[in-house]
Amino acid sequence: MSKAGAFDLASGVGGKIDKTEVLSAVEKYEKYHVLFGGEEEERKANYTDMVNKYYDLVTSFYEFGWGESFHFAARWNGESLKESIKRHEHFLALQLGLKPGQKVLDVGCGIGGPLREIARFSSTSVTGLNNNEYQITRGKELNRTAGVEKTCDFVKADFMKMPFPDNTFDAVYAIEATCHAPDAYGCYKEIYRVLKPGQCFAADEWCMTDAFDPNNAEHQKIKAEIEIGDGLPDIRLTRKCLEALKQAGFEVIWEKDLAIDSPVPWYLPLDKNHFSLSSFRLTALGRFFTRNMVKALEFVGFAPKGSQRVHDFLEKGAEGLVEGGRKEIFTPMYFFLARKPLSDSQ
Repeated sequence: MSKAGAFDLASGVGGKIDKTEVLSAVEKYEKYHVLFGGEEEERKANYTDMVNKYYDLVTSFYEFGWGESFHFAARWNGESLKESIKRHEHFLALQLGLKPGQKVLDVGCGIGGPLREIARFSSTSVTGLNNNEYQITRGKELNRTAGVEKTCDFVKADFMKMPFPDNTFDAVYAIEATCHAPDAYGCYKEIYRVLKPGQCFAADEWCMTDAFDPNNAEHQKIKAEIEIGDGLPDIRLTRKCLEALKQAGFEVIWEKDLAIDSPVPWYLPLDKNHFSLSSFRLTALGRFFTRNMVKALEFVGFAPKGSQRVHDFLEKGAEGLVEGGRKEIFTPMYFFLARKPLSDSQ
């Protein structure tokens, strides 16, 4: 973990937002969401502002608790969380059939943990697309530390309007990132455009499953908690993602909810009843320490005002994720591998 210290966490809260404006940014972010009276259409219309605020506010918390790769993974018994995350990134590279020297796009790359791992594993050049300036700054610093700055770079842009020519990339992947898109079809269509004909796109999507009942108040509460805790305008059903993928022109090679067969539940690191030394900061006790540490640092003025509120909505999101996983109404690992037809040369 790169920014392991409490003071790094506190000083990073707010990202590129002026520290005196963090609290007002938190308040504005919260108001987008159902739990604070927000509407789905407003979140979709303002997704760029909402998602940027979200990642400015939470990135240091993510890095503190999760490391450089902000995603879940199917996990074997006896396997650590960190090992499972790395294995999943290798799995993606293998599914895409990456070959040395290829040009790859990571859509919604965060601070670039998967990007660096996949580039080293496959000897490819990976471009990370991200619309958050703070995460890109962190990612560039981490690329230099890892020694991959010559083969890996970042582009600041909206994945609904990518600044790349048609047929640019040999492969594209997205790990739990395109869930932030206000429209799956529009996002997939852009990915289709920049991908070379005959090449593949692989992704993990955050989705509600067929077990989700929109008329069930508890289900709706869980969905709302995940949305505020994770910066989402909405959470689509798995079948809606599949429909959007086909509508965009892709041939679906295979698709599956990878959470179903995971020997260790994907949500275990966030379960309050679970204790782990290897991922201590994610456990109930670890989160209790973090909460009180942030509270103290905010009180003495080292962490900006509003830091505790950020931790609170992340906690709310974690509770929603665990309940959504337990009830099997939500998955962060709806995986698909799709190909752009060879006949399509744009």
